[in-house]
Amino acid sequence: MSKNIASKGYAGKDEQGTLVPWNFERRAVGDNDILIDIKFSGICHSDIHTIKGHWGPEQYPQVPGHEIAGIVTAVGKNVTKFKLGDKAGVGCMVNSCMECESCKNGEEHHCETTGMVGTYGSLEKSSPSGITQGGYANNIVVTEHFAIKIPESIDLKYAAPLLCAGITTYSPMMKVKFKKGDKIGVVGIGGLGHMAIKLAISKEADVYAFTTSSSKADDIRGFGAKEVIVVNSAEDLSPWKGKLDYMISTVPYAYEMSAYIDCVKPYGSFTQVGQPVNGELTINNFNMIFNRVNFNGSMIGGIPETQELMDYCAEKKIYPQIEVIKATEINEAWIKVVNKEARYRYVIDASTF
Repeated sequence: MSKNIASKGYAGKDEQGTLVPWNFERRAVGDNDILIDIKFSGICHSDIHTIKGHWGPEQYPQVPGHEIAGIVTAVGKNVTKFKLGDKAGVGCMVNSCMECESCKNGEEHHCETTGMVGTYGSLEKSSPSGITQGGYANNIVVTEHFAIKIPESIDLKYAAPLLCAGITTYSPMMKVKFKKGDKIGVVGIGGLGHMAIKLAISKEADVYAFTTSSSKADDIRGFGAKEVIVVNSAEDLSPWKGKLDYMISTVPYAYEMSAYIDCVKPYGSFTQVGQPVNGELTINNFNMIFNRVNFNGSMIGGIPETQELMDYCAEKKIYPQIEVIKATEINEAWIKVVNKEARYRYVIDASTF
């Protein structure tokens, strides 16, 4: 374990965003690290945004992927959280300062000093490539604190998407403390949106799903939504003005938000978790001062909350709808994600790297 770990995966080499096979090295397994033999890795729209440089300049080669599930195959001498053979997962971050108030309070993703270290593309001195490399690969070395214990009762291929799509929707919804029977709107029914529906339904909310893809309507009803609203123009939203207790949007691009925000009751909340190019969204403030809706954004969740989600989904048997693909199908899958053709989360079989 004193030597660097040989790895193989798929990496982006430039902003064109075509992924190619790449052999690289992980850092050696340290005293507080575990080595995970990756079995499945989910595809998130964030992977595409990052590799294509939509959120700023990137360093290449870069292996994306932050929905990682596998088996522990080595542990450092100080590790107590995991043992060999355990199921383990890694989400969107792999380190933080662990000393600031946010880190001490289980909100490592809001680290106030160094900021969280992302699972891929973040500067990391211990990485042989100089940056963190993600989960489109056959293995990963991670500090034990930032790994999630995956219960035996949940299949690894279903656990992987929970580590981003699951926690990204679970965290803000739990913070609004909605009640049984509350009317929850979900905008954008893809990898994140379909998980938002399932999670809200599990808490006995009435879910109203807003989509621009009429072909998804039957699936959405199957997830448990009370009603599906196919949106072709802002006029389609006018009957819903002031009707919902809460709304969460997973749309990963800039869009005309005002008519959606208007669907929330006065003093209710609207959360945007989808992140557009450069993070820029336009909100009509005239609308906001009259509709009295509280607008907010949200990232992922801290390690304790991510573990809570994983345990909850395992207990309640809340699984993402997935399609398992081979590594050679990644680039085609990316195109389908952009074209809204995913149904609803692509998961890479890591044995095909």
